[in-house]
Amino acid sequence: MQSPKRYFVTGISTDSGKTIFAALLAAAMNADYWKPVQAGIPTDADTVRRLVPHVHVHQERYALQMPASPHLAAQKENVVIKLSDFECPAHDKPLVIEGAGGLLVPLNKSGDFVIDLAKKFQAEVILVANIYLGSINHTLLSIRELEKQQIPCRYVVFNQEAGSPTPDIILKNSSLKQLYHLPQLTSFSTATLQTHIDLLRRRLVEEVF
Repeated sequence: MQSPKRYFVTGISTDSGKTIFAALLAAAMNADYWKPVQAGIPTDADTVRRLVPHVHVHQERYALQMPASPHLAAQKENVVIKLSDFECPAHDKPLVIEGAGGLLVPLNKSGDFVIDLAKKFQAEVILVANIYLGSINHTLLSIRELEKQQIPCRYVVFNQEAGSPTPDIILKNSSLKQLYHLPQLTSFSTATLQTHIDLLRRRLVEEVF
């Protein structure tokens, strides 16, 4: 029997909107959620629990206190992050895995990066791109790194208000398709979240997830 699929949600930068999208994706797919490495409090897992309380959230492998790159937070807390220590939690539903920062955020001094987690878990990457000066460069470089390492990635999610020409430029210069457009939410009412979950669910059906 084929194992449930795994999706690795990563951003082009810190605060790209990947936690909100990961929560919506897990709810829309009736999937589990897992953040392998957390640095900072409150945790992203706590945010997911608050936004979509019916989603099952797995325990982090590393939960660090300092809001910093995992390698630095671990160093300050006398923790050594080892790629070999990560094992995907058992799941009988699809699993949404959220990365920490961007793809080339270091996990340790041994040369392991967040992108190596996606590879280890054999997960398909979904890239979340927020729009700011420099985001075209950061998005296209992220896509090229995924291609270079032959990690599957078909979709990008744009986190921005409507009207920017940036998404069209990114799509024109990459092989990715836009999966969803997530406006920069300033409120998280139950109705707002449910609207986005329903819209995303319909989009996933269209893409045969």
